[in-house]
Amino acid sequence: MKESTGKMTGARALIECLYREGVDTIFGYPGGVLLPIYDALYDSDIRHVLVRHEQAAAHAAEGYARATGKTGVCIATSGPGATNLVTGIANAYMDSIPMVAFTGQVPSSLIGNDAFQEANITGITMPITKHNYLVQDAKELPRIIKEAFHIASTGRPGPVLVDLPKDITTEEIEFYYPDKVELRGYNPTYRGNLQQIKKAAAEIKKSENPVIYAGGGVISSDAAGELKELAEKIQAPVTTTLTGMGGFPGNHSLFIGMPGMHGSKYANYAIQESDLIIAVGVRFDDRVTGKLKSFAANAKIIHIDIDPAEISKNVKVDIPIVGDAKGILTNLLKYAEKSQSEEWLKKIEYWKKQYPLHYIEPATCDGIKPQYIIEQIKEACEDAIIVTEVGQHQMWAAQYFRYKEPRTFISSGGLGTMGYGFPASIGAKLGKPDKVVFDVSGDGSFQMNSQELATVVQENIPVIIAIFNNGYLGMVRQWQELFFDRRYSSTCIQDSVDFVKLAEAYGALGLRATKRDEVRPAIEEAIASGRPTVIDFVVECEENVSPMVPAGAAINEILDLERKE
Repeated sequence: MKESTGKMTGARALIECLYREGVDTIFGYPGGVLLPIYDALYDSDIRHVLVRHEQAAAHAAEGYARATGKTGVCIATSGPGATNLVTGIANAYMDSIPMVAFTGQVPSSLIGNDAFQEANITGITMPITKHNYLVQDAKELPRIIKEAFHIASTGRPGPVLVDLPKDITTEEIEFYYPDKVELRGYNPTYRGNLQQIKKAAAEIKKSENPVIYAGGGVISSDAAGELKELAEKIQAPVTTTLTGMGGFPGNHSLFIGMPGMHGSKYANYAIQESDLIIAVGVRFDDRVTGKLKSFAANAKIIHIDIDPAEISKNVKVDIPIVGDAKGILTNLLKYAEKSQSEEWLKKIEYWKKQYPLHYIEPATCDGIKPQYIIEQIKEACEDAIIVTEVGQHQMWAAQYFRYKEPRTFISSGGLGTMGYGFPASIGAKLGKPDKVVFDVSGDGSFQMNSQELATVVQENIPVIIAIFNNGYLGMVRQWQELFFDRRYSSTCIQDSVDFVKLAEAYGALGLRATKRDEVRPAIEEAIASGRPTVIDFVVECEENVSPMVPAGAAINEILDLERKE
């Protein structure tokens, strides 16, 4: 414990702790019980971004964390402010993103009395946080905050919540900040077992049909370089999950795209015919595995993951290696040799040529294909950060952009949160101000947090919102078309809002493209403007995401959904 740096209120101690943790940006919304903290923030160098809804604060903090690799921070008041954070906290939990959420709480003496704006936020968030705290002694505040940042960012990352009763923030304490964290029972395993690593290397050497299946854990552990080196050394094709996009270069000859429900045919075929899956930082999500009994039925599975709870949770694993992906891949590289994959790679190349991702070009320039817009964004700004909402546009952004670097694709994977992308793009842009940041959005998703246009205009945050406006809740409509006899129950949202006028009403730039030849000029005008911009791309109403594996089917039971022009 360091020497005291003097007496201060709990609120000022909180700010001092944030300085010590290197926090430069907080996303939040004030309220009565937070007044002491906001008063302390007023004199600090930490940038506070006033969002217009607390849900956006959590998503923005997460977008900041995903773009930078640092821990995102958000804050909301007690009761409804705190509960409005819950979706964002759950999203961070599902995708293992480091975040510390601070909530105000009624004074300690009123807790449990149904006081005004009281909610048991630690109880509510217990299942969706890595850990949470209700601060009951102001003197404990620095230790708790030190622990919160440590827990959020170590081991398997995740959200931590700190609930702050108002009296804790006004009480004066002698400030000490701990040098280190000592948490009994919390000892994440970082070094993988060497014998298991050698076993994995032996299996790789004799494998004829290996596939590397990489997820968000590769990005969290900064292991993209080691993954690429391993793939090239053993000559194995690589497929990445949605949250693993950018963990392996999308333009590499060994890349085979995303697997699963909307994965490439060749990725799904490769998994199903593989004899060895080398899974790194993944959790075998049901959208990837499809029918579990049929998933990679003839393959041995090596699973590298820092969380032992993930081992054999969904899929039986033959060689578990628990630890940090970067360190384990570094060690595996010492022992791994080239696999027997010559014929396998020829087969993969055949599949790639036979079943490429594609769409049918419209006969005239009047119709805009959503896939074309993604291609045009890529051509206009290949090193942009692409953030997405959730739905069809999300899948097209995953299929057609081909991300080359980690932390350039940000999306809600596990929770599938509509309304996520726009606020997350705010966090990404503040974390990476030199990057062009697009929020690829559906017209349904955007309306869930469109109020944040006020935030980006007031704070001058030049994100570009590319709305794929098809007048439907597109992915649900697609399922209704395919599995409910085109009975579009409550999915039509045509003409619900003029997005250009909405942007202009908030003071942002609004653009619209209704024809194919208007797409690229709109993208370039948005980038050149340096202003928060909404582009309303009016796309074909009933375009489907293809290929598609029906829910519950094996991942090689693939539907082709191309529409004939």
